[in-house]
Amino acid sequence: MSKETFYITTPIYYPSDNAHIGHSYSTVAADTVARYKRLKGYDVMFLTGTDEHGMKIEQKASQCNTTPKEYVDKIVANFKSLWKLLNISNDKFIRTTDDYHIKAVQNIFQKLYEKGEIYKGYYEGWYCTPCESFWTETQLNDGKCPDCGREVKKTKEEAYFFKISKYADRLLKLYEEHPEFIQPESRKNEMISFIKNGLEDLCVSRTSFSWGIPVTFDTKHVVYVWLDALTNYITAMGYAGDDESDYQKYWPADVHFIGKEIVRFHAIIWPAVLMALDLPLPKQIFGHGWLLFGDDGKMSKSKGNVVDPKILCDRYGVDAIRYFLLREIPFGSDGWFTNEALINRINFDLANDLGNLLSRTCAMIEKYFKGTLPLEKEGADIDKELSDLALQVKEKYENSMDKFQFSAAISDVWKLISRANKYIDETMPWILGKDETKKARLAKVLYNLCEVMRFICVLITPFMPSTAEEIAKRIGAQKDVVTFESLEKWGLLKQDVSVIKGQPLFPRIDAKKEIEELNMMFANQNNSKKEKDSAAKKIENVCTKDTIAIDDFAKVELKVGKIVACEPVKKAKKLLKLTVNDSVSDRTVVSGIAKFYKPEDLINRHIILVSNLKPAVLCSVESQGMILAADTDDGIKVIFVDDIPEGSIIR
Repeated sequence: MSKETFYITTPIYYPSDNAHIGHSYSTVAADTVARYKRLKGYDVMFLTGTDEHGMKIEQKASQCNTTPKEYVDKIVANFKSLWKLLNISNDKFIRTTDDYHIKAVQNIFQKLYEKGEIYKGYYEGWYCTPCESFWTETQLNDGKCPDCGREVKKTKEEAYFFKISKYADRLLKLYEEHPEFIQPESRKNEMISFIKNGLEDLCVSRTSFSWGIPVTFDTKHVVYVWLDALTNYITAMGYAGDDESDYQKYWPADVHFIGKEIVRFHAIIWPAVLMALDLPLPKQIFGHGWLLFGDDGKMSKSKGNVVDPKILCDRYGVDAIRYFLLREIPFGSDGWFTNEALINRINFDLANDLGNLLSRTCAMIEKYFKGTLPLEKEGADIDKELSDLALQVKEKYENSMDKFQFSAAISDVWKLISRANKYIDETMPWILGKDETKKARLAKVLYNLCEVMRFICVLITPFMPSTAEEIAKRIGAQKDVVTFESLEKWGLLKQDVSVIKGQPLFPRIDAKKEIEELNMMFANQNNSKKEKDSAAKKIENVCTKDTIAIDDFAKVELKVGKIVACEPVKKAKKLLKLTVNDSVSDRTVVSGIAKFYKPEDLINRHIILVSNLKPAVLCSVESQGMILAADTDDGIKVIFVDDIPEGSIIR
């Protein structure tokens, strides 16, 4: 029985300069999905590549006194080197200068012309060379390209046009009948608005430059770079070529991952071309957000705000960078790349949580059992809490991964990691190890921790494949128990499992020093005075941000209080009015936790109170303090200290 197929693509990248962390974002995301689908047993086709034609490349090559092909060859080699470094598992890499692609594009252009979908005329309008995009007067933004904000040039030349205007109604019907076709939802609304403003026939050839695929029946024309580029998704599979077997097997694509700035080309031009060719449409276009940097927004070489992923991988390891890219920002939204956020994720998530759990587990097995657990084990009720959580995480994880909600999926894994670390504190294996009569109980505790690591190992495989392999090796997991199917059962590791202590997976970093070095390094790399000034300012901010003297901290009075009454604040959906007793008197505290707690859930609970805070009036109620709470992935969590008497001072 043949496997179910899954076809995923990245955009094909424009090699006008070397790849940066923004390019890596799309590619790592697509690789993560490809690995996840393979883990689930799919026959995966994962395509990436480079889009190498166009006026911009021709101009860049001329400036470098080389041919366009020689110019792109060097940069494409750098792209491939980076994908290898980032452990990208693509099945195919297409270049639009590949002979088979050139031939297929010419065949496609010819077919569209013969079907009457393309006609000759004259183009007169505005052209953005960096974006390789045509614009009408009304589409310009203050006379500049609406996509990149740069200057456009008035152009008039003979050209062939694709009758895209005739597909306007079909495209709108597509979006209506298949709301999942464009994701996230906001991107779809933009496309609907664009079409309803008037869809003009598309210029699909150029005569003002020569670096492109020649039109076979009119060789002074070259194919418009976007028609050339978009067709790569089918030409890479052999469409319009000598062998269409992969096309027949994998098309239509399950999803095209692209940056939000090129959704218009993929959600309007691409399906219209496929409609004209009478071919199936891709199932989904997913336009993710940008990685933003500093004060300059989207990364680009021209802004001098590019982050080199090779530097980061060399310093922190490939898997740390892969993890950060998909954990820090919800996929689909814009998000800020900061050196501080990167270092914090490495230190707290990877070193403290994941790395420490593995190190403690293996070290204790080494210490108490010389590296191999005995067969005799003794369980307890608390063990089931841990195993139940492990068995529940798979369903939540799948639901998030199938929706490309990578950050949410990782968050679910980290809840299991946090619970396992808490399990260590609850069972106190260091105490059990001192009593020979409790060695069987100790063995069970440590086995359970190894089992949790087995679950974690499988679940992080799409994100951090090398780390997952290392964890499996450290806990002595045989291959057949680190499969996705194995997550249905608890206790599949050998009972007498042997472990390897090894070095820390992710050594902790001196955050302050490291952030200073990174800021200066990227400032120097980008060779921009503006960037250097910005980096210096960031260093100053990092060194001083949120730091206070001990005398300042001593001014804050923290007390344990008991909630003796609680009710909603009228006309305020988010606020609760708490009456808190600190053993001396009752006071009123207003807190924005109504979304997360019911009043009856808080009565008689002990909390930490900032008792000397200046009173403030919220919705006509005077609040005489503040309670401490944590902002978690599941929302606000009040810090309860029910075993500490009210009135106790927190020092």
